[in-house]
Amino acid sequence: MHEIFENIISNNINYTNHGKVATYIPELAKASVEDLGVYLITLDGDEYFAGDYNKKFTMQSISKVLTLMLSLMDNGESKVFERVGMEPTGDSFNSIVDLELKNIHKPFNPMINAGAIATTSLLAGNSPKEKTERILNLARKLSDNPSIKINEDVYLSEKMTGDRNRSIAYFMKSFNVIEGSVEDILDVYFKQCSIEVTCRDIANIGCVLANDGVSVRTGETIVPKHICRITKTIMSTCGLYDASGEFAVHIGIPAKSGVGGGIMAAVPRKMGIGVYGPALDEKGNSIAGIQILKELSEKLDLDIY
Repeated sequence: MHEIFENIISNNINYTNHGKVATYIPELAKASVEDLGVYLITLDGDEYFAGDYNKKFTMQSISKVLTLMLSLMDNGESKVFERVGMEPTGDSFNSIVDLELKNIHKPFNPMINAGAIATTSLLAGNSPKEKTERILNLARKLSDNPSIKINEDVYLSEKMTGDRNRSIAYFMKSFNVIEGSVEDILDVYFKQCSIEVTCRDIANIGCVLANDGVSVRTGETIVPKHICRITKTIMSTCGLYDASGEFAVHIGIPAKSGVGGGIMAAVPRKMGIGVYGPALDEKGNSIAGIQILKELSEKLDLDIY
């Protein structure tokens, strides 16, 4: 199995030449375009890995999975989905167009920036600091890594360049989709995107999702089963931005990507997978990471459909 993983890296490393690192957040532009790593953890506790699996990167949009689950646990389904929809969108992850032109005013789903800002606004807590700590604590529990923290340089870079997200948030505020201080909500959002992880960390998170919210190491239920089901379903339909349909057809695994280069996958009742490759395609997904998941899906028969 370890040889299979080494081969998977070598089979797909050339795809990194066809992608580019994210540059609109200056700190992300410092990543090495050639990095590529993968980590797989089965529900039996077996672990397989290869490549740059120990490189640290920030979660970016993968953190939307955490805040969706936390928001659902805090508020219940009805309140959350009053503010944000469940439908896929063919537009980019940072689009503001749908909110006005299609006259829906609430975001299509929690996996685009508008939807994630809305779910983050619903988190329980008396201050941005308390809300951020709750997200971090959930990340630490799910990943089985108590040392996970925020990359302060990336956070400040996000905050400095986050005007598009500010536009989205203030637009939603004007239609009462979000309540409270926009700047406080965005501060939490920028920090959650800047949580620093490795492939193993996100593979562990995917593993808990695959196991219906139960830690395979401790047997503790971290997230209720029905919330994991909702989350995996939305990952399946919306997790790869406007490439989600193509990903579902060709790979067929619930997954969530981030512009930091990570992709977290949860194969129900089987395993969690973490991939890192900061060379992105035109839609903001790891170009080689997608190919790794495609090869794994084919070789291990992981397609849930």
